Parts: sequence; C-alpha cells; structure tokens
Amino acid sequence: MCGVVGALSLRKALSLTTLARMTDCLLHRGPDAAGEWLDSKAGIALGHRRLSILDLSATGAQPMHSACGRYVIVFNGEIYNFKNLRDEITHLQPSHIWRGTSDTEVILAGVSYWGVETTLTKLDGMFAIAVWDKVENNLSLARDRMGEKPLYYGYVGEQFAFASELKALKVLDGWTNEIDRTALTAYFRYSYIPSPLSIFKGIAKLMPGHFLKISHADIQAHSTGICIGIGMRMPESRAYWKLDDAIANGRIHPFAGSEKEATDQLEKLLLDTVGKQMVSDVPLGAFLSGGVDSSTVVALMQAQSEKPIQTFTIGFNEADFNEAEYAKAVAAHLGTDHHELYVTSQQTLDVVPLLPTLYDEPFADSSQIPTYLVAQLARSKVAVSLSGDGGDELFCGYNRYTWTNKIWGAMSPFPAPIRQLAANAASAIPPAIIAQGYSLIKPLLPQSLQFTHPADKWAKTADLIGVKDSSALYKRVVSSWQLPELLVIGGSEPLSIFDLSEPQSHQLNLGEQMMRFDALTYLPDDILVKVDRASMAVSLESRVPLLDRRVVEFAWHLPMAMKLRNGVSKWILREVLYRHVPRELIERPKMGFGVPIDSWLRGALRPWAEALLDEKLLAQQGYLNVSMIRKVWLEHLSGRRNWQYQLWAVLMFQAWLAEQA
Repeated sequence: MCGVVGALSLRKALSLTTLARMTDCLLHRGPDAAGEWLDSKAGIALGHRRLSILDLSATGAQPMHSACGRYVIVFNGEIYNFKNLRDEITHLQPSHIWRGTSDTEVILAGVSYWGVETTLTKLDGMFAIAVWDKVENNLSLARDRMGEKPLYYGYVGEQFAFASELKALKVLDGWTNEIDRTALTAYFRYSYIPSPLSIFKGIAKLMPGHFLKISHADIQAHSTGICIGIGMRMPESRAYWKLDDAIANGRIHPFAGSEKEATDQLEKLLLDTVGKQMVSDVPLGAFLSGGVDSSTVVALMQAQSEKPIQTFTIGFNEADFNEAEYAKAVAAHLGTDHHELYVTSQQTLDVVPLLPTLYDEPFADSSQIPTYLVAQLARSKVAVSLSGDGGDELFCGYNRYTWTNKIWGAMSPFPAPIRQLAANAASAIPPAIIAQGYSLIKPLLPQSLQFTHPADKWAKTADLIGVKDSSALYKRVVSSWQLPELLVIGGSEPLSIFDLSEPQSHQLNLGEQMMRFDALTYLPDDILVKVDRASMAVSLESRVPLLDRRVVEFAWHLPMAMKLRNGVSKWILREVLYRHVPRELIERPKMGFGVPIDSWLRGALRPWAEALLDEKLLAQQGYLNVSMIRKVWLEHLSGRRNWQYQLWAVLMFQAWLAEQA
C-alpha cells in the first residue's frame, strides 16, 4: 500500500524538489521509503511513497524499471494473483530474469509481454497504477475494477498531473482552488462527490475499472484549446472491465445448481480469496464488528491459519451504537487474538478536526469517525487488516433495500398523478400538527411503529410518494439534501446513474437495481473512500476480499432468492458463515457503524457548528443558501426535526473550506 504521484509536461519535467514535495504530502500512505524518478527531456516525473508489505528489500522499491528498460512504474495496491502471473510469464519467457519477489515487478513484466490493457484484465487485486512508456512516450493510468484505490488526475498549470490524493497536486505551480459548483451540488445530494467529479475544477477521479493514456500530443491539444478559448480537453478513459458486463453475463448464465452447491462454491471461492489476501511479509489482522460480512472474513481467515488471527473492534458506551459485545462473542468462538477499545465521547469528538485533511475533499459519512478509530487501533498491532466491506452491495444486505421494495410495491399500483396529489396533500400538513397528533396515538401503536421524530418520518414518506419511478424513488432514499441545486448558489446537479440507465438494467428487479446503483456509486465513492483514507491516515493497509473480481461476478450469477429470503438479507453468505459460527451469535437486527451526530450537534459539537454556520461567514463565502441552512439548523436545535445528515454534510464542507484558506 503506497502513494503515487507524477506529472507530464511539454517542457522540462518537474524539479526533484517539487516532485519530492508531492511525494512528501503522501508520507502517511507510505512511511517506509520514498522514491523519485524523472526524465527532463521527456518531461515525465514519477514519485512514490512506500508502505512495505511484500518484498521488503530494495528490489521492491519504486519507481521501478522493467527488465527490458522500456517501462517505468509507480503502483499503489496489492495484486493477489501475482504468483500465478509470475509462473505464467516464466512459462512463456523462460529466459526472463526476476530480480525480486514483489507484485510490482510482475505487473511490469506483464506490461512488457502483453501490453497495458491485456495486463490489466489479468490482474486480480486493488490498485492505482501509472506506467511510463519510454518508446511510445506516453503515460498510462489505471484503477482497479471496484475502485478500492484512489487516483486523481488533471491539468495543473502547464502539466498533466496525477496523485493518490488531492493534497499532492496542490504543491504544483499553477494550482488553483476553484471549486466546481456542479460537484458541490452532487456532494449535497449524496454526502460524497461521485466519480469522475472532484471538488476542484479541472481535476477528475479515474473511474473504477478504467484506464487512460496521455501523450505530449494530448497536452499540446489541451494547451491549444485553452489558447483559442474552446475549453479544457481532458483525456478520455476506457473501461477494461465493466460491472454491467458482469451483471449481463450473470443474467444470461444464471447459476443452475442447488442451494447447497451454490453455498459450497461460494465458500470455496471465499476461502481461496481470503487465503490469497492473507499473504503478507508483515503482521496481518482483521476488523471485526460481529456482523455477517466481517465475521465471515474472520472465520475464513482463522480456518486457514495455524495461529490466532488478530481482530480489532471499537466499542461505545452508548448502547444504540455498540457492537463490541457481539464481536467479542464471535472472536471467542473462533479463537482469535481479539483487541477491543471502548472509546469515550471525547475521543470520538477529537477526530472531527482531523477529517478535512484526511479526506481532502468534502465527505460526510459520519461512520468515518469510528472507521478511523478502529484503523488506529489495528495499526498498533498490525500493518495489514482485512475488512468485510462489499457484502451488502453484492448480497442484498442494506435495510433500505427491503423497505424501498415494500414502499414501491405499495405505491406502484397507483397512477403517478394520484401519487403526486397525495404527496402534495401530505406535505401541506404542518410538522407541529403531525407531532401533536402522533403523540396522542403513539401509546396505542406497536413498538415497530413508535418513532422519536414522527414529523421526519411523515415528511420523508410524503416526499417518496410523489416520485415517478423506482429509480427516482431510490435516488430520493439515498439522498441527503433533496434539492441541492437550491442549497448551492449557482449550482446545478449533474446527470447521474439514476438518470442514465444501461439497457440491461431494465431486466433487473428493484432489489437488483438498487444493488447495481450502490456498487457503481455508493461503494466506490463512499464506503471504499472512507476505508482507504481512514486506514492510510495511520499507515495501515486495508484489504477487501469480498470485492475480489471472482466473488463479484459469481454473486451476479446467483438468483435473488439466494440473497434475500423471507426478509433475511445475505442469505447465502449467512449459510457460509453458519458453517463456522453458530447462528445465534449472528442473528440480530442490522446495526450501522455510526455515532450520535444528532445529539452531539445539540451538545458538545454545538459551539464548533455554530461558528461554521455563522450567517455572516456563510454570506461572505458565497457558496450556500444562508436562509436554508439557518432554518434547518434552528429546527434541529429545537428538537422539532432531526436534520443530522443534512447538517453534517454542510459542516463537513464548511470545515473543509476553512482548511483551503
């Protein structure tokens, strides 16, 4: 796990001093070593920060040159099938001489033998790669299939530049802090900035499963376009793998075996995947929440280890947010070397000031706080930790999948105009009337229908009733601010995956559509960003075995009945887990990995929030609608409404913006 940077210029390359400043910005991603290489004549500069995981010797150092001398690479990530690829290359080229045992060297050898694109199709792992071709004088950038590793790129001044994190690009001459208001509008919709956008104009994220090539001719065309006023010409990326192709293939060739055969095959596949991701030359462990996904990963790790696996859990004194007892029970059954840390409210609050620097651009998933804390705990014992992320998107795990399906099932028989009339009527009832009426009938209702904020539930339900189709319904469900274009001054919302459907998506049922949406958006741009930045902030490598390409593709061959059955999510993954862990240790309501933001904003975080939401400050900055924000803030403080998610998005932007000064 490392950090990569680089730049390509029409004129001379970056100075070694500037290149070193870029790499130094990523010290946390690679504290073990730094490397820089440049070719002034070609205008290319590559930099690398190393977190040594495999081949700890100097033969694993980067930037690395191919044996043939043609290619130079910087690489962030891990290739889990590198030993198989090494054997394949040795068989094809018996004369090839290997200098070390790193996966980086295998990538270079593959590029030398097969070329960049074919090599990418053969790699199983997580990666962000940059390869310079000395013969063709072009630079290739590539990102792994599911988006585990980040890669930003764009034009800064007179050069094309790239980096694992935005902070490394800011040291370049010509950098401008111009905020992209379209990206900002999208951020307030989702609480993250969806790829390929970034918060800054002219800088993009490379899409998962994509690669691009850029040459001096492309930079010249860009410069010419700017000079004659036709705008920016960004290099176009191409997909070497598409999730939609995997989905389509799964539909054409559905799994035809029995439930036992499917469970056997999934367990075998996961054992192999987890086993390959346990390869490390440094201490390794796993995050363990006690839920289905992390428990499955840990169980399959322990099944293949002669020694107790080290596992890590964060505990909270607030019962509604604490899963530590469940994790402890699973760890005890499996016999892991378990570490838990109960953190105080102050310890969690102390993380808040770090967040703008950790995430580099606005990011408002509040579980970023416990994720950082559990990564910090794990780093005290190990350098690599496996996680269970990805199971929800592949095996229908989120609660919202179930209740969105129920809502649409109840709504869809009614024509859209009638639904809209009902939505308008419901929205017209004042929140105070809703709260007063609900208080009268609440004692008569079952526990499942007793809510703490009835006006919130009523408003959300009224909003959902009026949507035109199931895609619009799910977009509303996953949205933070429902009208972000009114919140951002001069903002406009970009088209999203919810607005642009692939032909095969029409063949999916609503549950499958929701999993597809999340796998293409929420997973790479929220979940994986959260895990990458939190772990890398403490120099911990995090691996995600459930997102192995073979697991992803196999999951889409399975029928929906093997994922969601009788209201039970992740049915087949549970069946694998119950071969290793008693059912009673796992079966309980799903609990999010969150923190009590709503009460914090009315308590310990209130002074911090008040300063960031100051009317004069907001007006001076000129980005956000002051009256909208103040209305929501005052309603939250009064307790009439719970606007924690909307306010957290605003506060994370404001805190990030303060760091840009």
